Amino acid sequence: MLDKNGIAKRIAKELKDGYYVNLGIGIPTLVANYIPEGISVTFQSENGMLGMGPFPFEGEEDADLINAGKQTVTMLPGGCYFDSATSFAMIRGEHVDLTVLGAMEVSETGDISNWKIPGKMVKGMGGAMDLVASAKNIIVAMQHVNKAGESKLLSKCTLPITGVGCVKKIVTELAVIEVTSEGFKLLERAPGVSVEEIQKATEGKLIVEGEIPEMQITDAIA
Repeated sequence: MLDKNGIAKRIAKELKDGYYVNLGIGIPTLVANYIPEGISVTFQSENGMLGMGPFPFEGEEDADLINAGKQTVTMLPGGCYFDSATSFAMIRGEHVDLTVLGAMEVSETGDISNWKIPGKMVKGMGGAMDLVASAKNIIVAMQHVNKAGESKLLSKCTLPITGVGCVKKIVTELAVIEVTSEGFKLLERAPGVSVEEIQKATEGKLIVEGEIPEMQITDAIA
């Protein structure tokens, strides 16, 4: 199985030269540490930042420089700051090429639940609603099962929906899965993980066609 950094490394392989990318809170933020060599990617944060770099080394943090999840970050040369109105105009105007989000649940039809658990206090939905409504391409970075061992890849979401039919691809500690009109399609399996293990951990319809290759995760540069 992959750890959180392994999931981020695999998602980083989806980045293309020239992309503008929004990274959600949690595992997605780690993607900024693994940009493949030879490409230029610009990271956007909905609190008003464009051109974020990797996380700072310990002792080099700037408390005034934070992302939407209130984590200290770095800014690359040429980066800029702006107000939330401008930031959300960029998002709603579909100027973000790829959005990477965490999720509590994803359905086999591409619905995502990632902002609220009934009965638990939340600070707010943040930019999630705008991102899922406007993003051209959404990849979800998540754990395949919850702490109780129950699948988070479902036939139908049980938690409040953030967006309907918007997720294109999912990367978990077990697999890379594409959301199709027929259901979840297994593309790759994590090193050492069998197809049977993935099937057992997936409550929604899982399509398995032919031999499923192992993920190829190489070291990337920050």
